[in-house]
Amino acid sequence: MTLGVPATFVVGLGLLVVGAEALVRGASRLAAAAGVSPLVVGLTVVAYGTSSPEMAVSVQAALGGQADMALGNVVGSNIFNVLFILGLSALIAPLVVHQQLVRIDVPIMVGVSVLVLLMASDGRIGRGEGVLLVVGMLAYTAFALWLSRRETKAVQREYADAFAVAPGGIGRWMGNGALIAGGLGLLVLGAHMLTGAAIELARAFGVSELVIGLTLVAAGTSMPEVATSLMATLRGERDIAVGNVVGSNIFNILGVLGVSAMVAPNGVAVPAAAMTFDVPVAIAVAFACLPIFVSGLAIARWEGALFLAYYVAYVVVLYLDSSGHAAAPVYNWVMLSFVIPLTVMTLAVVVGRDLVRRRAAS
Repeated sequence: MTLGVPATFVVGLGLLVVGAEALVRGASRLAAAAGVSPLVVGLTVVAYGTSSPEMAVSVQAALGGQADMALGNVVGSNIFNVLFILGLSALIAPLVVHQQLVRIDVPIMVGVSVLVLLMASDGRIGRGEGVLLVVGMLAYTAFALWLSRRETKAVQREYADAFAVAPGGIGRWMGNGALIAGGLGLLVLGAHMLTGAAIELARAFGVSELVIGLTLVAAGTSMPEVATSLMATLRGERDIAVGNVVGSNIFNILGVLGVSAMVAPNGVAVPAAAMTFDVPVAIAVAFACLPIFVSGLAIARWEGALFLAYYVAYVVVLYLDSSGHAAAPVYNWVMLSFVIPLTVMTLAVVVGRDLVRRRAAS
């Protein structure tokens, strides 16, 4: 029996979510049982593991010649992670960033986002540039391992409560290995189904593969990040909620986009629409995090609501563009030239005032 296109998309998405959960669970338990720091497990194994659907889908799309979808999945997922996941998490409970590692990671996230724009200036991210991105991912992982040793005992305990596992016998090791293998298998199968269905949906609705990648595929492959960050927020482990998003965004660019560019026959082509709107938006939302995270302040509920409102506005832009609506150019210009810069300035002013109050109080 052949499934319809919508059913295939949903089944593929379900396989990705289940596969990512199995992979994260098995990998984090193995790493913890092997004596790896829980902090490192949280910021690398878990963050990278929750990005495994993006890796599976983007690589599958790149190998199949759908480079637009590979790029759209990465850029769209990064926008979704910050605006939707952090926005929703902050609405549940204000997110306070304490740990220094996350504050260092955010400037790295901004830097690699700008790097994508520079690499794509010629309309393509080639295989050589993909290699550089993957090398950057390896360097970032090594840096996280080194920097984790400087974390406070309180932060280590927070991550230990979330990810540490008591050492087990050979049976537990084999069981976790089976979880990893099964998760990878489900990811590959789910990516194949989701990518094929997304292409058919794009053709049926007359929109580009880039738009499908930026919306449906991006949101779908970010479901593990949604589950991890929301659960961490509800449990009061808010550094983990933020660290998962930031770590996943860095991995999406360095790892997912890097590997996709390496395996694609001609690298990853960057459409003009992505260069003029989507990539700048991804950079803008990364910059919007900077004044909040670097100062160690809370992401308040109103700021979470603002992030969610921006995501809705972004999706509206994509809809207007894909439908050829006459208002699309004006809407794009307002978003890029007025709304986003004004918000970044507002956040900077809020942070500045708070810092002045703190100095006056001390």
